Amino acid sequence: MGQSLAKNLIHLIFSTKERRSIIDDAVRESLHAYIAGILKEQESPCLAINSVADHVHVLFHLNKNTALAQVVMQAKKGASRWIEQRPKEISEKRKVNLYRELVL
Repeated sequence: MGQSLAKNLIHLIFSTKERRSIIDDAVRESLHAYIAGILKEQESPCLAINSVADHVHVLFHLNKNTALAQVVMQAKKGASRWIEQRPKEISEKRKVNLYRELVL
């Protein structure tokens, strides 16, 4: 029986609500690492990730046995929870704004 090969590279963009500038240097690297970890758990490894104040770009290899919608849903849910549980280095007001305004 033949073997099927697939290489699905996905460029996913997460944008903040109304493109507000809320992703600052204090959270950027940690957010990248967390999103990459979520993708690794979904067996869809992150190849590159970068962001600016109002959006994040993620390039990842989609597992051929996993639906894109499921991977995106897990990334959104996980990133939202991560933002909600940020350490105290972010002010409380900033933390609330990040949680409410980041649309992932």
